Amino acid sequence: MKLFLENGTVFGGDAFGYRGDATGEVVFSTGMTGYVESLTDPSYSGQILVCTYPLIGNYGVPSFAAPSHKATDGHGKASEGRPLPAPFESAKIQIAGLVVTEYSEHYSHKEAQMSLAAWLKQWKVPALSGVDTRAITKMLRERGSMLGVLGEKEREFIDPNREHLVARVSPKEIRSYGSGRIKLVAVDCGMKENIIRSLVRAQTEVTRVPWDFDFNTLDYDALIVGNGPGDPQMCQATVRHIRRAMQQGRPILGVCLGNQLLALAAGASTYKLKYGHRGQNQPCIERDSGRCYITSQNHGYSIDASTLSDAWTVWFENANDGSVEGIRHTTKPWASVQFHPEAAPGPTDTAWIFDEFIEYVARTAKRRIKATQV
Repeated sequence: MKLFLENGTVFGGDAFGYRGDATGEVVFSTGMTGYVESLTDPSYSGQILVCTYPLIGNYGVPSFAAPSHKATDGHGKASEGRPLPAPFESAKIQIAGLVVTEYSEHYSHKEAQMSLAAWLKQWKVPALSGVDTRAITKMLRERGSMLGVLGEKEREFIDPNREHLVARVSPKEIRSYGSGRIKLVAVDCGMKENIIRSLVRAQTEVTRVPWDFDFNTLDYDALIVGNGPGDPQMCQATVRHIRRAMQQGRPILGVCLGNQLLALAAGASTYKLKYGHRGQNQPCIERDSGRCYITSQNHGYSIDASTLSDAWTVWFENANDGSVEGIRHTTKPWASVQFHPEAAPGPTDTAWIFDEFIEYVARTAKRRIKATQV
């Protein structure tokens, strides 16, 4: 099998997983572990993932049917009874293809139920090993993300960003999780399961809605706009609904794609990054404190800071390239981050962003309830 890049470069290696071909945008991730989480992240939809860590597959894949750890203990379940599985971020592999330096055929982990190759075969995802992923990564860093083809022969390069990827991965129905006095609406544009797990842990009731659903018809205390793949400009329906929520003064927190969608709702613009930020080691600086956080990210677009109005400030910025990693309004309860607070590249890292938002919503919801009782 070979990886064909649109600049004419070809990398050959050994096929594993599904014996087929794939097309997509070739991107790289700098994470050392977490391939199960990455492969099931909807934000990777339409992409051929290149792992920079040299050894992949060594701990196998856990069972989806029997979630590990405490993923469902005390947590909410979907309305149809489906639990929130750990450590999967969705119910299927989302990537178009996988490229690694070395694939470990022998896996060893107490929770492993199958090999990575068997899992890829199950979801018909081709993979290539024995490739110099460092060379691919350096090429992508210089030239930027490129289209690619995985297979025996070169075929037409297809740009997945021209497709409405959010519509592809967003659920078609409304689901409910957890119980609590705080009612949250979570807009699922390809939302990671761990966002829902984190919100439910905070004793909230979460209503998870499709990307284009008019959530303003619901009774809720605050809005969470989640992550997802592709160009944020494709999600104009979501932007309109967010704008309406802003007119109503609803507290809003955006995550990843939600960061870009909140900016669009505020009248700002977005642009495509050269090669994006993907991995669990992206440094972000909080402007007010000057503190640097190591964050987990997966995105290819960013906010143009120059298009933000004076009512908005840049909250976080990327320490490597200075791109916007978070914004917030100067007077309204609206904020968003480009990284994932629910992830844990270190102990708890930026989980406090969720905590502070939930605490604020709890206080304002309590005041509103008292006001209506008077």
